[in-house]
Amino acid sequence: MTNEPEPIRTPRLDLIAGRGTVLRAELEGRESLEAALGIHIPHTWPPELYDADAIRWMPARLDEDSSFETWGFRYFVLRPSSESAATVAVGAGGYKGPPTPEGTVEIGYSILADYQRRGFASEAVRGLLDNAYAHGDITRVIAETLPELEPSIGVLRKTGFELVDDGSKPGVIRFEHVGVVHS
Repeated sequence: MTNEPEPIRTPRLDLIAGRGTVLRAELEGRESLEAALGIHIPHTWPPELYDADAIRWMPARLDEDSSFETWGFRYFVLRPSSESAATVAVGAGGYKGPPTPEGTVEIGYSILADYQRRGFASEAVRGLLDNAYAHGDITRVIAETLPELEPSIGVLRKTGFELVDDGSKPGVIRFEHVGVVHS
């Protein structure tokens, strides 16, 4: 067992690694997740497109390969501030696995509806980018989204991604980010 990866810190968020025990608690329900993380989980949890199948996928990967602790799922947690009196989960996402031998890593993200349009998705994506490029062997970050998810496309463009594939995988478009980004 490896040590838990440090949270990725952004100006307002901590991107906390989803360990197997926490992900399994989430499958039991919102209250179990809240107890496992020790933070407030809104009643509207989970975010859109983050379902039980997605939750089940990561513990299996963690069991197979410990690098998924670093290059895996993260809870997007808003630290207490004037916006929030409590530490609260506002979204989920992270890496979809360790980098390829060519230095590519894929990210994904979703923000609860009540917390959208406040810059949290862009902030989380920038944090994921900074963290990936800080490892030195990452040269490219990719992300896929649905063509109808205009807000997601906006986040990717705002954070420096470029469209590289608009249809070879039916119903999905792919974006790519190459280089270093600084928050």
